[in-house]
Amino acid sequence: MGRTSTAKDRLIEAVLELLWTGSYGGTSVDQICDRAGVKKGSFYHFFESKTALAIAGVEHGWTEHRKKLDQTFSPVVPPLERIWRCFREFREEQGEMQAKHGRVLGCPVHSLGAEVSTTDDQLRDKLQEILAQFIRYYESAIRDAHFQGVIEAPDAPALARILFAYGEGLLLHARIWNDLSHLDAMEAGARRILGVKDGE
Repeated sequence: MGRTSTAKDRLIEAVLELLWTGSYGGTSVDQICDRAGVKKGSFYHFFESKTALAIAGVEHGWTEHRKKLDQTFSPVVPPLERIWRCFREFREEQGEMQAKHGRVLGCPVHSLGAEVSTTDDQLRDKLQEILAQFIRYYESAIRDAHFQGVIEAPDAPALARILFAYGEGLLLHARIWNDLSHLDAMEAGARRILGVKDGE
């Protein structure tokens, strides 16, 4: 029997890389097919449009990223340490991407969302869904820290949204300036947002 085609997988991997390193509007179906080594006819066999592929791509990327987040935000890890680990992983990943691509790339979901939020409702809705799921990791850690008396955070959902926006804002600045140093004080700023006491 012949080897099962991986054309669909290659298309998903290609669109993820092209969207993260470039832009949605600047990425054509032809470019995606060239990167994936797939003929255009095969593209439309698997996906009805570039939007459909982009949605499949971000879903795949999020599924993979959640495996890491499930470990980082494991309940066996102290609540605040979950957040600090997440920030350190942000910094590490951005360093790896800069070494590979020559630029700081920031958060792929926010970069894509900022571009398509007013032009592609389907893709925007998927990105909103992913971001809402991500915020819940912060919310869980903040709620646990509050219950343990480490911080005062009676409204964990609101504080989680603020903290998430702060971290993503720094990632965006790092991308715009192409400078990883914007991420160096991420934990220090988060401590102030959360009201963490010295020594915690």
